[in-house]
Amino acid sequence: MGVPSVFLRTFGCNFTCDSFGMPPGEKTQERHRIAEQVVNFKTYEELPLVSSGCDSYASWAPEFKHLSPMLTVEAIAERILEMLPFNEWHDEHLVITGGEPLLGWQRAFPALLELPEMQKLKEITFETNGTQHLTPEFTHRLNVWKGLPRQGREITFSVSAKLPCSGEVWEDAILPEVVCGYEEVGTVYLKFVIATEQDFADAERAIAQYRAAGFKGHVYLMPMGGVENVYSMNARAVADLAIRNGLRYSDRLQVPLFKNEWGT
Repeated sequence: MGVPSVFLRTFGCNFTCDSFGMPPGEKTQERHRIAEQVVNFKTYEELPLVSSGCDSYASWAPEFKHLSPMLTVEAIAERILEMLPFNEWHDEHLVITGGEPLLGWQRAFPALLELPEMQKLKEITFETNGTQHLTPEFTHRLNVWKGLPRQGREITFSVSAKLPCSGEVWEDAILPEVVCGYEEVGTVYLKFVIATEQDFADAERAIAQYRAAGFKGHVYLMPMGGVENVYSMNARAVADLAIRNGLRYSDRLQVPLFKNEWGT
């Protein structure tokens, strides 16, 4: 948090998380209503924010795929350099997010990291839902990138495991053996989106399963809310839960700073 970072958002996800911000058992219709009017939007940035469901819906819902640019890895590297303050990597981080970036993209990332423009990059974070196994080839390529030719490179997996409040099925979303596999490559932490005491009870159950499987990383609680009025209602209560239970607290910094606008 607070580190200058470039976010590379990939398209596609194995979850929809349609129940965030909804009463138990209900699914949001916001995304579907926007999709009915999709012809009125010419760019990704014009799409409205949502107060329920997945706040990055446009990064995986097929109805919006035509608004996402299709770029070669060379073009991606060039665009990243244009965004960096000094047009080259200094201490900035690369955050690869989605959608679910480990879903089908593991073949493309090594080609990006091996480009000359990316050699000064020091730290990568994968924002993942923790359900996708790393392939042996991808694991090998990441370990090579981390160790050679430059020492001191770091890889982090930010695992936002989906609780029942997301609408996803527990057995599909909570996969401790997958997340423990990430620890063989880099630093891993868990992050749970919380709105209610029931969400926290579900988080405690999930944490126990991860620990039983051997997970060693930190655990964060993060308030639910992709728009400021929803986020502000949850933030203090979630922080108090983290304090009382010896867990870490994760702000959603893009919400108070940038109102969660696309591109932030």
